[in-house]
Amino acid sequence: MKNRKKDEIFKLKDFLILWSTQSLSGLGSSITAFALTLWLYEKTGSSLSTAALTICSYAPYVLMSIFAGALTDRFDKKKTMLVCDVIAVFCTMAVFGLFRTNRLMVWHLYALNVISGLMNTVQQPASEVAMTLIIPEKYYQKTSGLRSLSRSLISILNPLIATALYSFVGLNGVIAVDIGSFLVAFTALLFFIKIPKSKSERKEGVFVLAKEGTGFLKDNPMIMTLILFMAGVNLVASAFDATLPGYVLPNPKGGQAVLGIVTSCSGVAMIIGSLLASVLPKPKDRVKVVYLTMLFSLGTENFLLAFSREPIVWCVGQIIGWILVPVMSANLDVILRSSIPVKLQGRVYACRNALQFFTIPIGLFLGGFMVDNVCEPFMDTYSDLSVAETLFGTGKGSGAALMMFLLGVSGILICLITGKKLKKYQYSEK
Repeated sequence: MKNRKKDEIFKLKDFLILWSTQSLSGLGSSITAFALTLWLYEKTGSSLSTAALTICSYAPYVLMSIFAGALTDRFDKKKTMLVCDVIAVFCTMAVFGLFRTNRLMVWHLYALNVISGLMNTVQQPASEVAMTLIIPEKYYQKTSGLRSLSRSLISILNPLIATALYSFVGLNGVIAVDIGSFLVAFTALLFFIKIPKSKSERKEGVFVLAKEGTGFLKDNPMIMTLILFMAGVNLVASAFDATLPGYVLPNPKGGQAVLGIVTSCSGVAMIIGSLLASVLPKPKDRVKVVYLTMLFSLGTENFLLAFSREPIVWCVGQIIGWILVPVMSANLDVILRSSIPVKLQGRVYACRNALQFFTIPIGLFLGGFMVDNVCEPFMDTYSDLSVAETLFGTGKGSGAALMMFLLGVSGILICLITGKKLKKYQYSEK
């Protein structure tokens, strides 16, 4: 047993080093992003200004992903990751220098976030291909669970550490921690991790390579269907994220502290789910696992919150809604890695990113718009209806409860329609 464990650790040595150090660096970057949000809100007092900070880093990811994947497939993966890391840390150092000299302005953050977002757009598909190259195929599910675990830990620790550091040592200290975490990850990648060469470094034009990525998806309808399914899931999930504050904050039993607790429950659930994904045996049908886990999540959480006025039920709903997400993610990851040739993975993953994640900003906008302009006015007008009052309550927040109900129905329909379509396709691992 001990020898088997040692052999497993040896085979996953490069992955474990890369995963742990990149996760540390990701935590540092997240801490800085959160602290900058606090600084910006103190500076402007505007929620829109802080939201724009996220949009500036996210927009390049959505708009340029297809071409970034093509660029990734033209160059060495390790060098691509190192260059992107260096440019990103220069942006952080620029923020540090501007802040130290009292010259930091809002537009500086927007511009630097656009550059950082572009670097992340190029680095992410390169990192995905690098993971495929250093992980033996039989460990795909286990390593995917570990990656989900680190993302979950970052989502929980990031606001706590960022708030504490920002309060005690200010923005200078936060950025210093970020730069320190970068140096650890950069040194590990440069000197201690060997990423095998792949046949995907090609010299054709970016547009030709990008076309090959979209062409692969057109020729593989099962993969395309899964990606579009996740786009639908992301639409519902992001609309839920936009709706949740309008539901919890006005509630007599809600408030800022309760919103923080309810939100953190999703991170706790993700940690449990990540550990679960790491130890579960290989399922008979990974495709079925993907849409059934989402059917369970979307078909329970939204209704539990829509029909309840108790914070404990909201927490339970969050845990139920998020606990199986890492299981879904792990199985989807195995399907993609085993179905997409390594030489195409960079551009296909980039196309996946553009198609799968473009619905997130749309969902955030729709969630807020629907609550403010449709659902709340509807409940205000028809609050005297006994059925509406019984189901969704009265007063401010009842419209958000109605929106939760609509999202639950939408999520179920997306899962059922996709599940029926996916039954036509056959998937088998090598």
